[in-house]
Amino acid sequence: MSSYVVIGGGILGASTAYHLAKNGVNVKLIDRKDLGQASDAAAGIICPWISQRRNKKWYELVKNGARYYKQLVTELEDLGETSTGYKQVGAIALQNDEKKLNKMLERAIEKRVDAPEIGVLKILSPDETRELFPLITEDYNSLYVEGAARVDGRAMRDALIRGAKKHGAEIIYGNAEMKDESILVEGKKIEADKVILTAGAWGNELPLTLGVDMKVSFQKAQIMHFRIENEGTGELPVVLPPTNQYLLTFDHGKVVAGSTYEENTGYDIRVTEAGKKELMENAIHIAKSLATAEIEEVRVGFRPYTPDFLPVIGKMPGFKSIYFANGLGASGLTAGPFVGAELARLAMGHETVLDLSVYEPI
Repeated sequence: MSSYVVIGGGILGASTAYHLAKNGVNVKLIDRKDLGQASDAAAGIICPWISQRRNKKWYELVKNGARYYKQLVTELEDLGETSTGYKQVGAIALQNDEKKLNKMLERAIEKRVDAPEIGVLKILSPDETRELFPLITEDYNSLYVEGAARVDGRAMRDALIRGAKKHGAEIIYGNAEMKDESILVEGKKIEADKVILTAGAWGNELPLTLGVDMKVSFQKAQIMHFRIENEGTGELPVVLPPTNQYLLTFDHGKVVAGSTYEENTGYDIRVTEAGKKELMENAIHIAKSLATAEIEEVRVGFRPYTPDFLPVIGKMPGFKSIYFANGLGASGLTAGPFVGAELARLAMGHETVLDLSVYEPI
């Protein structure tokens, strides 16, 4: 039986290990639990269909990622993993420019032909918008997208890891080193026929030790979590303002506002006053009542990117048995579970859903 080692236990690595283990192969997932893992900090919005981004390669990943969630969540629930952090709650995209609102609707209707999971699309008045999300205090028209969902990255990652263990995967916490294609964890050699590198913002470390520069960079993100006196927040839709910010809610009065996009910070995991100020100002611009809400925590994560902002998936250049996937960026929670499934298929020699040759590392 072939043996596989996955290095990097964010949502992409966790999904890869889960799908390998589900296929009955010998798999070990190695993670050193770095502070600032993107999956650990992120609260995800599963609503790729209204984006203005025109890159078809990116859209194929996120479209399939959004579609795949229901199948995956059902599988995990059948394993007893009911705390996945995923729920279809719909989304409201706020917009008072009538031309932009109608263009958004047109794009979504066009994409719904190939993605029926988008569901009902409807333009809402300010009163109808507030009826769906009572915290909104400004007058905004919106586009309602029924098929949109939210996901807690930490919960989904952990559910995938527990699911992988139930299928026989071994989880090892420690620092992995590589020499040629051999793996050492805290000085102990780990045998593997194939190695899969999914280390996110730290993704360039091991390739560089092997003489390969995979050109992974990252952005720092800060995300604010509020607590309000409201037990009905678990059913509220995701809110997408006209900017690149967002609001979403979870059960028991939790409201999440994100996010900052910070360049050239290094691995600085500190919560900053500038970050908190930006998050608070953007949040209360949409929902003024959050000005007096309790700030429960601010999470920090590092989103990994490649130079052209498109994920890379495939064999690492110059190596036959080392696979590499990275660069999911802000789409990590939308695409990560699906890309993990594809990466597992690729490493096992199975047919993939997409033509992954277009995402191969150069």
